[in-house]
Amino acid sequence: MGLSDVERRRADALAELGYVALAFDVHGGSYLGDPEEMLARCMPLLDDPDRMRGIGHAALDVLRAEPRTDPDRIAAVGDGTGGAIVLELGRDGVDLRAIGTVNALTTGRPGEAARIRYPVWVGVGSDDPIMPPAQREALTAEMQTAGVDWRLVVYGGALHAFHHPPVDHPAVPSVGYHPLHAQRAWRDVVDLLTECLPVTE
Repeated sequence: MGLSDVERRRADALAELGYVALAFDVHGGSYLGDPEEMLARCMPLLDDPDRMRGIGHAALDVLRAEPRTDPDRIAAVGDGTGGAIVLELGRDGVDLRAIGTVNALTTGRPGEAARIRYPVWVGVGSDDPIMPPAQREALTAEMQTAGVDWRLVVYGGALHAFHHPPVDHPAVPSVGYHPLHAQRAWRDVVDLLTECLPVTE
């Protein structure tokens, strides 16, 4: 939907763990609270891997310009459209330490996942009709064929965007917050970072 206090709080939580964290803005300052407006922007974006990569590289440029950032020790985490963007960065051959996504089971162009040479963690709700089992299978087949170190966690009974607290405007159908699984998914992301990008002094 856009950059809100939810994403800012997540960046703050990562900073409290000792990371330099950037919450990047996919929509150029807009917050798309209307579901139809959000879908009208996001669906064409998800069909345009080069545009997603451009957005991701712009965010990386900002992060790398921060003096406290170690440009050789970067991981990318994204939810929904943001998750699709970080997967495209991996397929584009960006040198990262790890990728973590929630609700972003997007597949790429044939063979490009072979450029991903670090762990990929993916989380999804079992009852997410936007990311159904066929999409899970397509993504995992892509990762497996490419020889990627991948993990998929399916959270039982969770809908799409189960990790995102309720919003005060209409939401896309089949979206629903699951507080317990949201906590579990966050812990899984932190575990991924701890394994692949341990905080140093």
